[in-house]
Amino acid sequence: MNVAIVHDWLNQKGGAERVLEALKEVFPEAPVFTSIYWAEGMPAAYRKWRIVTSFLDRLPGIYRHHQPFLPLYPLAFESFDLSGFDVVISNKSGFCHGVLTPPETLHICYCLSPTRYLWDYRRYAEREHLGKVASALLAPVLTYLRMWDRLAADRVDRFVAISREVQARIAKFYRRESTIIYPPVDTDRIRPGTGHDGYFLIVSRLVPYKRIDLAVQAFTELGLPLKIAGDGRDRKRLEALAGPNVEFLGEVDDQAVVPLFQRCAALVFPGVEDFGIAPVEAQAAGRPVIAYAAGGALDTVIEGETGTFFHEPTSQALKEAVASFDPDAYDPARIRAHAERFSRARFQEEIRRFVEEQYASRGT
Repeated sequence: MNVAIVHDWLNQKGGAERVLEALKEVFPEAPVFTSIYWAEGMPAAYRKWRIVTSFLDRLPGIYRHHQPFLPLYPLAFESFDLSGFDVVISNKSGFCHGVLTPPETLHICYCLSPTRYLWDYRRYAEREHLGKVASALLAPVLTYLRMWDRLAADRVDRFVAISREVQARIAKFYRRESTIIYPPVDTDRIRPGTGHDGYFLIVSRLVPYKRIDLAVQAFTELGLPLKIAGDGRDRKRLEALAGPNVEFLGEVDDQAVVPLFQRCAALVFPGVEDFGIAPVEAQAAGRPVIAYAAGGALDTVIEGETGTFFHEPTSQALKEAVASFDPDAYDPARIRAHAERFSRARFQEEIRRFVEEQYASRGT
């Protein structure tokens, strides 16, 4: 198979880029088509790849501020020439599923999420603190982009979702069926520790929609130790809410976070995510998770076996869950075994098999 990979943008590294890196290992010869590529802002290993960019890559200031150019992204992805490829895999959270492919080309979309700020704009505007003027100016642009996004979904031959949450959104917004293949988590770099030190842990960017405020309020009232690894624009507000038992660690790199996972009593996961990497990483360390019962946590946490849920997005509900939680009631080996269901090797095997099976059965 002659494979091409399409990715929304390459100007910062996050969860989408972890998926991209795993895809490149499965299909090492595949070129990456993307709207923009900021080489200095991305890992050096990317410079060995064949990366094809759109006309947007030549626009001044776009690497650091790509949002003002949103109306141009449909044109950028439609401008790529993908003739000659047997399979195109779009790794989508934005607009890259809208590429135009020849009739004989199989287009598989690995959907991280239907574009959030198009289909859940009110919640997005609230968490980004967009004012009434900005919202009014954006309204006609977003209406156009929603129409394009919905029509672009019809160009995809097969959808793959990262969780049941995303699968449900694909069905609702795009009216399409999808297969679930969980995204890759580097479980091999995290091994279980021995015992715990009694503190609870959050590993997250500190932005409003992550709902870290629920945990800060709950643990301040409980007086139990909470360590928060991560940084973001919400940090000052959270620090103002926090008691002396809540410790803000700032940014913690991939190496330093491993012992934090290994020695925590449990990871606390109070927000709603499409999937959520941190709960799987904590479980790879053999530690249980206390999560809000929504989103990807419903796929990654098993009630009573690898963690527990609280069922209302309130500090009181979380406080009650923590107060009744016994970290020693969970078997670290069983938790670790569950985490391996989400490994990088498992993702790569499943996505390889899916692509090969779909390619073999095309036209039947």
